[in-house]
Amino acid sequence: MSLELVTSGSSLFAEVTPAGAYYAAASPNTEGNRGILLNILREGDKIPFSESVAIRWTQAGEREDALRSIFRLQRLGLVKGSPEPRPAPDQRLEDLLPPLLGLLSDAQKALLADENGFYLATSGFLHESAEELAGLSADLLSLQSRHGRLLRNNLRVHSESWALVDPAGQSELGFWPLFIGAQRFMLIIAGTPLLQNQSFVTLVQALDQRYR
Repeated sequence: MSLELVTSGSSLFAEVTPAGAYYAAASPNTEGNRGILLNILREGDKIPFSESVAIRWTQAGEREDALRSIFRLQRLGLVKGSPEPRPAPDQRLEDLLPPLLGLLSDAQKALLADENGFYLATSGFLHESAEELAGLSADLLSLQSRHGRLLRNNLRVHSESWALVDPAGQSELGFWPLFIGAQRFMLIIAGTPLLQNQSFVTLVQALDQRYR
């Protein structure tokens, strides 16, 4: 159940939404709102939300500034309140990833690769296909790096995701870069992506625990 964060009354815990997790991991820049979201991702389940917690997460000098930053993220749908803490995953990453990845695709086909073209885990793809897709994802990361200035500055395209689409424009195979600490990963999904669920938050949280 999602509730509005407040600093008085019943105790609520702050949670990053799937949209918030995507925003936090979509860029290597961890300043500003991304830094706040990462702090909530790491500590939101450990202590109820309060003014002092908001000040620590935002690094704001004034109480009003800290609360304004948190509540703005809430209005944007990047943060929500919960009456119960949602514990961070405690499984080994190697055990957690395969079933988790399957929940991110309507076809239960997804894999996670690193920037060097090696896949960490897969769901639904055969080993040979997973290896080749991981290599393709590394090429796309390189392509994005070479042409990023054109896309961002000239065309005002700020997404770094890529997709192969059908004639109706629906994604058949999508590639989403995730920036965790100093690491870059590529999330590859066949079929319709299901990124607006808790499984995606868990994925970003588990990667952050390992690689930040």
